[in-house]
Amino acid sequence: MKTHLRTIVYLLMILLAEVKGLAQTRHYHEPHRPQFHFSPPYMWMNDPNGMVYYKGEYHLFYQHYPEDKVWGPMHWGHAVSKDLVYWRNLPIALYPDSLGYIFSGSAVIDWKNTSGFGINGQPPMVAMFTHHLMAGEKAGRSDFQYQSIAYSNDAGRTWTKYQGNPVIPNPGIRDFRDTKVIWHEGSKQWIVVLAAQNQVRFYGSPDLKNWTFLSNFGAEHGNHSGVWECPDFFPLKVAGNNQNKWVLIQSINPGGPNGGSATQYFIGEFDGKTFRNDNAPDKVLWMDWGRDNYAGVTWSDAPEGRRLFMGWMSNWDYAQNVPTHPWRSATTVVRELSLRQTPEGLRIFSQAIPEQKKLRAKGFTLPAQSLSGTLDVGKKSGLSPAQLELELEVMLPSDPQVKWGLELSNASGEKYRMGMDAVQNQFFSDRRMAGKHDFSKAFGKAIHIASRESKDHKVKMHILLDVSSVELFADEGRVVLTDLFFPTTPFDSISLFCEGGKVDLMKGQLWVLKGIWK
Repeated sequence: MKTHLRTIVYLLMILLAEVKGLAQTRHYHEPHRPQFHFSPPYMWMNDPNGMVYYKGEYHLFYQHYPEDKVWGPMHWGHAVSKDLVYWRNLPIALYPDSLGYIFSGSAVIDWKNTSGFGINGQPPMVAMFTHHLMAGEKAGRSDFQYQSIAYSNDAGRTWTKYQGNPVIPNPGIRDFRDTKVIWHEGSKQWIVVLAAQNQVRFYGSPDLKNWTFLSNFGAEHGNHSGVWECPDFFPLKVAGNNQNKWVLIQSINPGGPNGGSATQYFIGEFDGKTFRNDNAPDKVLWMDWGRDNYAGVTWSDAPEGRRLFMGWMSNWDYAQNVPTHPWRSATTVVRELSLRQTPEGLRIFSQAIPEQKKLRAKGFTLPAQSLSGTLDVGKKSGLSPAQLELELEVMLPSDPQVKWGLELSNASGEKYRMGMDAVQNQFFSDRRMAGKHDFSKAFGKAIHIASRESKDHKVKMHILLDVSSVELFADEGRVVLTDLFFPTTPFDSISLFCEGGKVDLMKGQLWVLKGIWK
């Protein structure tokens, strides 16, 4: 009854906000509001949680504080989609309780009803999450985070918390959180991986309720410049053969390649108990080099074995201060992950899902040409960069001394630049002059770079621009870079540039993208 009352209050709050005109303009069209990325209707959002597919719906739960635009007592917000492009907001799924706030976690379909929560022959949806007892943290205890479960028998619309919570008590570790549950067919058990300060811990269970510690991983592997958070763990086929490898995704804050929050990954083997890293312990592989993709995880039970990823499009360095109203934060677009062999070893490739193409509206093709100086693409095409998709393919000269890319600008003299520095063989994102950054000293102080392992003179860039964000998928997704920017007036001009010489533009296609909010 209490949960239903809270849901009613939450919906009334949204309705009252509309009546009072809380939104600066029409809802979902406020300044800086992304138009084809998911963002909450109101108030605070961070990590995506509990992503699972069931009966034709992709579920997205997320860390949510419905009473303010800054972090507070965590709930699980909820949205669903039929196609991972258009989203429908639903009432809050999980509320804080006497055991604490509802921190990050995951959800699965218990197809064999191992938990016993299913009814009428239908499998339950089971969420596993971290309970965070704020009173315990304030008292200086180290055991204020522990793992709990809840289940739903109506496709995620309502939830019942397990009376035996917590199912994994805290062993005395201060940062002990963010569960990712999978079914491991080889050992016929549920496996959960969770973050434990500077490493992860694996547990096994026959029924999602009774858990046994299996192993640790990571104390001497990867980046340790900050606390480990939000792991994900899954098998992935190597493209071109039937080999399966295990991938461990691990977010870290701080410690990113360009500062603040970021996500690293490991590739290796798992025997049902222990994960072994294939790479050298000090080798760090990044999911995204930008400042604004954190805590990303993948969907459970996605159709056709697809591995689908979504991240939180912000950074803890400034997330609570970005100039948006009446909401804060958005997610990345959904990305499909693949594992491919490269001369440097196995690497994850991330690409925007093909379903994104249904948003393409007016298009324009640039003729193949030599590019030097500046090419005003907006004037030629008549397209605005506010909601734009670009596919660029460039051939570098044999001795490249060039810097090339795209530039967005507006009448206020603000500009954003993204491209490639061929001398350094790296991609870059420069938002130093892209608008508002006085809300944080950490936001606009540096050019962000992404190292490029490939030496190929053919360079491909796939770019998504959405009002206040950019996502770059370079070299077919081998390198990814996600950044936010906040121009005082929308960018309305776009050009290509090449400095220090010339490049051959072999392909240039642009599309205006439709919004997903009515």
